[in-house]
Amino acid sequence: MKRKTLLAATLTAAAAGALGVAGVPSAGATTIPNAPNTNAAAALDPSLPPGGNFNLSIWQLQLPTGSPGRPDTIQPAQLKGANGYSNPAYFWTDKTDGSMTFWAPEKGVTTPNSNYARSELREMNTNGSTADWTFAGNHTMSAELRIPQVTKNVCVGQVHLGSGGSSTKPLLELYYRPNGDIYLGTENSPDGGQTLHLVGNEPLGTHWTYVINVTGNKINLTVNGSKTTYTIPSSFNPYRQYFKAGSYNQSSSDSTSNGAKVKFYSLVVTHS
Repeated sequence: MKRKTLLAATLTAAAAGALGVAGVPSAGATTIPNAPNTNAAAALDPSLPPGGNFNLSIWQLQLPTGSPGRPDTIQPAQLKGANGYSNPAYFWTDKTDGSMTFWAPEKGVTTPNSNYARSELREMNTNGSTADWTFAGNHTMSAELRIPQVTKNVCVGQVHLGSGGSSTKPLLELYYRPNGDIYLGTENSPDGGQTLHLVGNEPLGTHWTYVINVTGNKINLTVNGSKTTYTIPSSFNPYRQYFKAGSYNQSSSDSTSNGAKVKFYSLVVTHS
């Protein structure tokens, strides 16, 4: 039985195509131009909060505000719908293009296991419980986005470890840097250590797409149509996972004006 959750009406063309192997682009892989998906953009209403354009019923929002070690969180029931939550500083609909916009400053409240602030969605189940899925089956998150501002580095998509052990590490993180370089960071083990893979380059402020797929012991990543595949170490087998997406800033300072702004035009999660 296939279960799907859609967060925008239109998937980008980059979601199609064959998978690569061993972390190397597959033979014949092509790069899709970085033009925006005009159908998805046209479907976004700039007058609505993010929940009016995106189905946020399976997401919790984590903000860079709150008390030390305890960031504020906004639950799915508050996010979803045309009267859903927005925040003019950290999470809002851009009035010019309708994008779901995240801002994470270098100075902000962090989670206990991170030094960096975030304005980021955390995957939930439709019944309001936290998502916590196994490697079995197909688990996919697809997005069209652009980053108009970043200081050093920002994570725009994650697969994070859930239950199954004591680790608080991600399985993978997708990073964007000011020079346009896009890196996938794959965790070496639940104990830590990350390997970086350069997977693309898109100039600051331009549209691009990613598709993160986890199935069995494989990570399949597509960035603008170029596909790579990575093997998941067996040490992760006891763990379950969940998706995250938004602006998870990877630099810190005393500045509230420096940081990372990330704008999403489509965001789709499927499990089958």
